[in-house]
Amino acid sequence: MGAENDDFAFCRATTPRETMVTVTSSGHTPTGTQQPHASHGRSGRRAGKAAPLTVGAEEEYLLVDPETREVSAEAEKVVAEASRELGDRVTAEITRYQVEVRTDPHTTLADFAEQVHATRAAAARAAARQGLRIISSGTPVLARPGPPPLTDGPRYARSAAMFRALDDEQSACACHIHVGVPDLATALRISNHLRPWIPLLIALAANSPYWGGRDTGYASWRTTIWGRWPVAGPPPYFESTSHFEDLVAGLLATDSVMDRGGLYWDIRPSHHVPTLEFRAADATGTAADTVLLTGIVKAIAATALGAIRAGEPAFRPPPEMLRAACWRAARDGLSGESIDLTTGRLAPAVTQVNQLLSRLRPALQQHGDAEVVHCLWSRLRAQGSRADAQRSAHRRRGSITDVVDHLISTTSPTGHHDESPRRR
Repeated sequence: MGAENDDFAFCRATTPRETMVTVTSSGHTPTGTQQPHASHGRSGRRAGKAAPLTVGAEEEYLLVDPETREVSAEAEKVVAEASRELGDRVTAEITRYQVEVRTDPHTTLADFAEQVHATRAAAARAAARQGLRIISSGTPVLARPGPPPLTDGPRYARSAAMFRALDDEQSACACHIHVGVPDLATALRISNHLRPWIPLLIALAANSPYWGGRDTGYASWRTTIWGRWPVAGPPPYFESTSHFEDLVAGLLATDSVMDRGGLYWDIRPSHHVPTLEFRAADATGTAADTVLLTGIVKAIAATALGAIRAGEPAFRPPPEMLRAACWRAARDGLSGESIDLTTGRLAPAVTQVNQLLSRLRPALQQHGDAEVVHCLWSRLRAQGSRADAQRSAHRRRGSITDVVDHLISTTSPTGHHDESPRRR
C-alpha cells in the first residue's frame, strides 16, 4: 500500500478519536435533518454537544480491462456482482463504462472512511471476479475511439436524443458531496456562500489530466468537459427561492434540461433528498481525498450558516471572473497559480488552500474536524496533486498503461486480490 493510501490511517492514529467529524450518508437516502439518529453509526455523539451538519458522498468509478487498460463496457455485470455485498448502494451510470457507489449513514469520519475503503474494496472485488478493475479518475485514460455505449433505459435514450454529441463525453466521473439542509431557502443561501470557493476545490480535487490516451495539459479535463453543457459550471447567485424556481421553470419549459436531475451546476439543491450537493470535484484519487474534500465542504457550509444567521452577505465575485477562475483551476490544479477572487490577482493554489483552512478553523474545531482535515491536507500537499501523480506514473517509463496501473493501485489497494495486470 502506497503512502497516499495510508493517509487516513496515519491521520486517524495521530488524532484523538473524540475530534473525529460526524458524517452521515446522503446518496439516495434522505438525510436532510441536521441531528443524526443514534442508530447512524457505532459511536454517536452524547447529548449536550452541538449537532453537526450531515454530509455524505457518492463516488463514480470507471471499469478497465487489466490487459489492455482500456475502459470496459461491463458495468451491468459488475453492478450485479457488487450488489451481493453492497445491495442498492451500487448502481449503474449513464455509460456502461461506469459504476456509482454510496455509503450508509455514519456518526464519525473514522467510520465513514472505513466504509469508503470497504466499499471501494467491494467494488474492486466484484470487478475482479468479472476479470476487470476499477479506477477512480475524473476521465478515462484509455478508451476506444467513438461514443461510449450508453446504459439502457428511457432517460438515457432521451438524453442522447436531446444533447447528441455532448453525451459522447459522459464517461467522466465525479465525487459528489451532500450537505443536509432544512429547506430550499437555506440551501440556496449556502450555495451563494459556497460558490466563490468552487475554483479552489476544483484545484484541490483535480484528478483528470488524460483523455483518450493523451495528456490534455489540464489537471482537471473533466471540468472543461462539463462546462459545455447548457446548465453547468458555477450556479447563479440566487436572490430568493422564487428566483431559483422561476429559472428552473424556464429551463424546463425551453427543453434546456430534461428535468431537475439535469441541473448540472457545480452546486445544486438535490432533487431527491434534502441536501445541497457539491458536484465540482473530480472522482478522487484515494479514499482519504474523499474524506478531506468532505471535511472542507462541510466546514464551508457551517461557516456559511453562521454568516447567514449573522446577516452577513455572501461574497459575490463577477460571474466572468468566477468562470475564468474555474478554468484556471482546471488547467493548473494545485501545482500552479489560481485566481484569488478576493483580490482579482493570481496566487499559488496551495497558499490559497492554506488561507481557506485558516478561515475555516472555527467551524473545523467546532465540529471536531480540524486535526484530521489539516493532517490530510498536509500529506496531500507534501505528496503533490493526484493529477501530478498520474503524470509521474507516465514519466517513469513513458507508458500510458502505467497511469492506469497507478490508478488501479490507489483506488483500492486491498480490493484486487488476484494477480496484478500483466505489464506491457
